[in-house]
Amino acid sequence: MDVPDAYGRADARHCDFAFGLFRGASGDVEFYRGLAKEAVGPVLELGCGTGRVLLPMARDGIACTGLDSSEAMLEELRRRRPPGNLRLVQGPMQSFDFGSDRFGLIFSAFRSFQHVLTVEDQLSCLGAVRRHLAPGGLFAFDVFAPKLERIARVEEPEAEEARWKEDETEVVRLTGVRRDPATQVMEVTFRYESRTPGQPPESKTVRTKMRYFFRYELEHLLARTGFTDVRIFGGFDRRPFDYFSGETVVLARV
Repeated sequence: MDVPDAYGRADARHCDFAFGLFRGASGDVEFYRGLAKEAVGPVLELGCGTGRVLLPMARDGIACTGLDSSEAMLEELRRRRPPGNLRLVQGPMQSFDFGSDRFGLIFSAFRSFQHVLTVEDQLSCLGAVRRHLAPGGLFAFDVFAPKLERIARVEEPEAEEARWKEDETEVVRLTGVRRDPATQVMEVTFRYESRTPGQPPESKTVRTKMRYFFRYELEHLLARTGFTDVRIFGGFDRRPFDYFSGETVVLARV
């Protein structure tokens, strides 16, 4: 399956700064890290990116595999000199095959599953997850809980979403969104403006697509692929799902 590298070098270079702003207080790293410590057997992350979540697990001494469709993201992770117990593989999460390898935990952090756009690909991904889980293994992932008043807007014009410093350079991320209500797919455009003293400003654009999900839609997809023990929370502190938190955190077993 040929999957384009939606997140190129521009986003790979900036993503950890952005993730720190958007996810630093969420507790997601420690949540998934705790699941990895409890798991019996190795760990697989789907959509591992630059290793924000997976690298701490590997440094805990846990045997880990990271799968990502973006070579730019994996190159950025390799620059961080991961330990030898971390295997990196480029490929799509819609269709992966590690042969006889089985994992005590498979997870997909920070909404990576939302890049699987069609029901066909979603079922293919979840089927592959089920085949690769060890007996008693756990699948964990998170997506955002869509706010009805926001997804009713077909288009959100470009607006500043965040800014941060990288050494002497100030980076501004501007984001625009177009939504297709019929398919629940959003086309998101990120534009990074880099402003370094004494140099002309630079601008780079990254475009990607994301599917938004509702709670019972996720339960139905999981049931269709054989998951029978499904728990859904409203945050990484395992609070009850309430929609208003904006988080949908899923734990599923066969």
